Amino acid sequence: MAETTYNIITPENGLPIKAWTKGVPLEDEARRQLVNAAQLPFIYKWIAAMPDVHWGVGATIGSVIPTKGAIIPAAVGVDIGCGMMAVQTSLNARDLPDNLKAIRAAIENAVPHGRTNHGKAGDRGAWHNIPERNEQVWTAELEPRYNAILAKHPKLARGNHANHLGTLGTGNHFIEVCLDEAETVWFMLHSGSRGVGNRMGTYFIELARQDMRRHFINLPDIDLAYFPEGTDHFADYVEAVEWAQEFARWNRHLMMQQIVGAVRRSGEVPEFTAEVQAINCHHNYVARESHYGQNVLITRKGAVRAREGDMGIIPGSMGARSYIVRGKGNPESFHSCSHGAGRAMSRNEAKRRFTVADHARMTEGVECRKDADVIDETPAAYKSIDAVMAAQTDLVEIVHTLRQVVCVKG
Repeated sequence: MAETTYNIITPENGLPIKAWTKGVPLEDEARRQLVNAAQLPFIYKWIAAMPDVHWGVGATIGSVIPTKGAIIPAAVGVDIGCGMMAVQTSLNARDLPDNLKAIRAAIENAVPHGRTNHGKAGDRGAWHNIPERNEQVWTAELEPRYNAILAKHPKLARGNHANHLGTLGTGNHFIEVCLDEAETVWFMLHSGSRGVGNRMGTYFIELARQDMRRHFINLPDIDLAYFPEGTDHFADYVEAVEWAQEFARWNRHLMMQQIVGAVRRSGEVPEFTAEVQAINCHHNYVARESHYGQNVLITRKGAVRAREGDMGIIPGSMGARSYIVRGKGNPESFHSCSHGAGRAMSRNEAKRRFTVADHARMTEGVECRKDADVIDETPAAYKSIDAVMAAQTDLVEIVHTLRQVVCVKG
């Protein structure tokens, strides 16, 4: 029998897990979560675990969960529609100034990022005066459907929404200026549906838990609470997720426009174009797809669709390489690949283990923050992107290899 490119985990109960983790560590807690999910009665064929798989809330990050007749809100998570966007420019490394601080500052001024005041009035991560283009997108493309969701679920009508459109967020969300193997300049970013998507995810996860308790359904983990297809909550959740995914896509698109405009206005580079190649892909989402002759729901939590010819983005940690890839359409992964390097440790563990000096050494040559508040995002807090890419050669082919020269962290 031919050797497989993945490891097979066979639970005592439930369906198997195909894990593309050869040469990549798989933590015990992530394995336990995968086994828990595999026991659910509506899983289709098997669960696929990507090389960057690691512990998450309810479902592992880096997992692909195919289901028939049900959907698990926590498997999508609260950062609904989170994903990547990259644009190849006509600039070359020789067009960039020796000191990149002014370009980083221009990007930081153009895109609200981070979070202050607990996300309330005056939050630096939200618009105080929404740009006209962003307001137009909200009013024409997003608000009508949003209002229809609120009509059924009025508890969602609070907090930020339009003022987060075109903003970065916090945590591992980032904006980067990168160079590829030909020294061509790329802009790349990572963000999702921001506060409004988080609110929807949190709300429906709790609603699913309540449904499980109401119907006395026992689960291996309450975070695997689900909505059966045909119920009102199922339909309402699918509508909310699809809307949040659309918000996330527009969020990345508008941010990229803001970045390109800021770099153009900075006076630091010559005139350039930024539409040579653009990629905009989710990695926290659910979609209806056909696999092995069946129409199923595919939930990708920290995974990218990689059908044959699909273009995708697999970022490394700040200071490590990132990759523009083309999918190979491997049916066993349900046409999926990893969404990044994947965390090797918790944020608290990274802060305990590494110093500012360690972080400065690991991000040498990258114009970025080098202070205590970003140590949880330091490169060594993540798995080796080289090992992750080596474990999924049957899922994607590398088209471009990027290295960061500027990094703005949320």
